[in-house]
Amino acid sequence: MRRGKRESSIAFQTDKTPAEYIALARLVNDYAFDVVSVYGDAPFQPSYGPLLLMAAHLDRARIGPACVAPSRMPPIDMAGDTALLDQLTNGRAYLGIARGAWLARHGVREVTPPLAAIRDSVEIVSRLLAGDDAGYEGRVFSMEPGVRLPYAVRRPRVPVLIGTWGAQLGALAGELADEVKLGGCANPAMVPLMRDWIAEGERKMGREPESCGVVVGAVCVVDEDGAEAKRAVKRDLALYLPVVAALDRTVQLDPALVALMDALVNAGDRDGAAALISDDLLAKFAFAGTPDEVATQARACYEAGAQRVEFGTPHGLSAEIGIRLLGERVLPRLAD
Repeated sequence: MRRGKRESSIAFQTDKTPAEYIALARLVNDYAFDVVSVYGDAPFQPSYGPLLLMAAHLDRARIGPACVAPSRMPPIDMAGDTALLDQLTNGRAYLGIARGAWLARHGVREVTPPLAAIRDSVEIVSRLLAGDDAGYEGRVFSMEPGVRLPYAVRRPRVPVLIGTWGAQLGALAGELADEVKLGGCANPAMVPLMRDWIAEGERKMGREPESCGVVVGAVCVVDEDGAEAKRAVKRDLALYLPVVAALDRTVQLDPALVALMDALVNAGDRDGAAALISDDLLAKFAFAGTPDEVATQARACYEAGAQRVEFGTPHGLSAEIGIRLLGERVLPRLAD
């Protein structure tokens, strides 16, 4: 189905207590966010525990992980947790899948080849939820004939998001998925590139153009003091910029700068790493500044062809202030 309404969403790091997840969900529920996502990168908590805690306090928004990795969760478990989340939300769950990052550093061996692992995961989850027990023979994951889910399923199909910056996974998403997320990206210039890659897969499967939407999501700090917001967000950006910097085909960065930043983060000097990030570079990989500045950044992504913009942790100088400013000052500007 061709994409229409522009959407906004909010995403959380999985480093909180049960009470904090519930409080944040209740606060988010006061505002018009279309989607609530949680991360699950190692060594943070896996996604589904926080999602289940938050889901009971979200009345309208779709909710899901952005993203789980086949190397950390096989498709039979993806199907089980997704089915439970979909039951709890009365049909508002989605499933996000990506290769994952920082796997080897945390003792996780990546299943290979990664594209086949993601294809197999999507196929198996889809078949299990649909009640298809004909079996599946994949390159990485397979399922014997006769295997069925022994519990209730709310919907025979849930929306699937694939997280990637690459052409091959983008094309795969065009075949199989509802959305692609450019995780750690606030750069409008990447959106047309990803749309071209997605279109290859859509054409291959005979899908309508733009059946698969593009999501642009990145760390966000919004505050009335825009300069302070940008200073603060650079500390968070320094954590993942060494991972995503090489993925953006439109940005040329000095490899020595990236290596130095990564070394400083690993040594615990995030302030030193943050000092290496210019404001121009910041605008490509984070949403930061006053409510007007953040809204302007988001609008540029929509105008480039993004269907959804996702504002990621930490949201503000405090989470509560940032969420309120996003809900009360940014979202209304995006609805104009």
